[in-house]
Amino acid sequence: MSITKQYKLLIVFSAIICFSIIYLTLFTHEPIYYNTQVKPILNKKCISCHGGVKKKAGFSLLFQEEALASTASGKPAIIPGDAKHSEMIRRLHSNDPEERMPYQAEELTKEEIDILTRWVVEGAKFSTHWAYSAVKKPMMPSNGLFSFFKKKANNEIDAFIDEKLNEYGLERSPAADKKTLLRRLSLDLIGFPAPESIAKKFLNDSSNNAYETLVDDLMSFNGYGEKWAGMWLDIARYADTKGYERDDARNIWRYRDWLIHSFNEDKPYDKFIIEQLAGDMLDNPSDQHLIATAFHRNTMTNDEGGTDNEEFRTAAIIDRVNTTWETLMGTSFGCVQCHSHPYDPFKHDEYYKFMAYFNNSRDEDTYEDYPLLKEFRNNSISQFDSVMNWLKSNGELKEQAYFKKFIKTGQPAINSLLADSMINSALLDTKWLLMRKNSFARLNRITLTGKSTILIRYSSRVSNGILNVYLNNANSNPWLKIPIDKSKRSWEIKEIKMPATEGAFNLILHYENKSLKTENDDGMMFDWLAFTPDFPGKGNREEPNYHKLYINLLNNPDAEMTPIMMDNPSDMHRETRVFERGNRLLQTNIVTADFPSIFKTKYETYSSNRLGLAKWITSKSNPLTARTMV
Repeated sequence: MSITKQYKLLIVFSAIICFSIIYLTLFTHEPIYYNTQVKPILNKKCISCHGGVKKKAGFSLLFQEEALASTASGKPAIIPGDAKHSEMIRRLHSNDPEERMPYQAEELTKEEIDILTRWVVEGAKFSTHWAYSAVKKPMMPSNGLFSFFKKKANNEIDAFIDEKLNEYGLERSPAADKKTLLRRLSLDLIGFPAPESIAKKFLNDSSNNAYETLVDDLMSFNGYGEKWAGMWLDIARYADTKGYERDDARNIWRYRDWLIHSFNEDKPYDKFIIEQLAGDMLDNPSDQHLIATAFHRNTMTNDEGGTDNEEFRTAAIIDRVNTTWETLMGTSFGCVQCHSHPYDPFKHDEYYKFMAYFNNSRDEDTYEDYPLLKEFRNNSISQFDSVMNWLKSNGELKEQAYFKKFIKTGQPAINSLLADSMINSALLDTKWLLMRKNSFARLNRITLTGKSTILIRYSSRVSNGILNVYLNNANSNPWLKIPIDKSKRSWEIKEIKMPATEGAFNLILHYENKSLKTENDDGMMFDWLAFTPDFPGKGNREEPNYHKLYINLLNNPDAEMTPIMMDNPSDMHRETRVFERGNRLLQTNIVTADFPSIFKTKYETYSSNRLGLAKWITSKSNPLTARTMV
């Protein structure tokens, strides 16, 4: 081959190489990745003005639909694929200080502007963080070409550790001796050195399964449940007091024991969570299912006189929302109470949709911590069993369930602290309704359909009182007259038959007592009212005896009381509204119970109550719950 031909071939070959380099440089660079390259810039330099609470010029970068929507100018600031005509990119390059973005702040670097420009050119695509994608089983590492000569992984986790060690040219440390392993594992699982019998068994076991057997032995030891219940009690914000100024006592140790037992029996995690979030909603729930719901009754209540009960009821609901997210799903959802989340894909109204799962609960910041589960003791056990046998023989299934729940929990009842429009009466220490001579108070929208009996838990130091009950107004004859005598004990439950009445009414309560001397004399104090159907078995000659046992169980139970979760019946349902900027006093749109839209799939549906919520949290499609526990 001549020198000329060689020279020509060299030129052609060089040209091909140069063209290839230019092509690879200009056209085959890695695409911009939103989560690792774009979002950090937006969060650091842009979100403070264009997202969350502030949306200057009508432009927000929090969510894709907002970022690509029209701004205050009527045009979108980002046109996917067209950086030249995207106002956002134009302003990043502008030299005019009145136009350049970020406004009156440090300029973006050339590299940052280049990243955002390329991002728009490539279509301005938003990405979901890996934590919000479903959990998938990863490929097992091969550990490279020379894995044959390396230490073999003892388990799948070791294989991943080895892969990372290989990147740095490192190897695993030698295995610890048996005494060291025994100490480490004992402290991890039960919190203190292993009992002598377990320790000797392991140290004398030379089989390949010795370590696995040790794990089983330690997890079968009662100390295992106590060690791990301690961790969970912190998560559940457990305390034997109620918090705030008075920090009064709270009797909730049954929940602590439920936790210990659950860990010791190795209860499946999904069942463990469902029972705590919604054990009361399971079919025919047991006492243990109800005690499990005390997980969310560890919220503080404010017993200080003069406080707003609705304010602190709402504070308890907000605490339940934030605790559910932080402890079970590892997410700081509390930010969304005031504005859409600047870092996670949650919108402001989604906080209140989630809050609606909890907003219908029966607790109302009461002094007694209602609702309470009664676990009967001594003679009360046989009395309860007798009443339940009577109900089974004389009542329908629906009646049996109603009266069992009412005897065990006193619910549903109407707490007197809901009274308003008071004349010469008051919420004493914001705990109970106190009625003086010739006093009035109102309870709003009380449903009386299907009810035939009224029970009132009251306290009075004087006899000869009359509690007149009017429907909607006090200008007509009383609908009901309830005689109020001196109570035999500090609190007494009185039962009165009432006329059959259909519908919901405002109840006007009027207390009068001619034996009281002045208008300022205290007459009666009541805690709650309950409207119930007839006790089953009417007409049977044995009915009065069992009815008396029923009232006795309500009046003077020998029982252990534990705060639990229960929801309002349908006629007492609460609306949930969005709080503007998180302010309870600025309520706007009504919302219904739902979880954030980023988690929605077309294949699954869940009921709009706490049980549906619990099933979603523990479903395999929820990407957060398992990751958080691991």
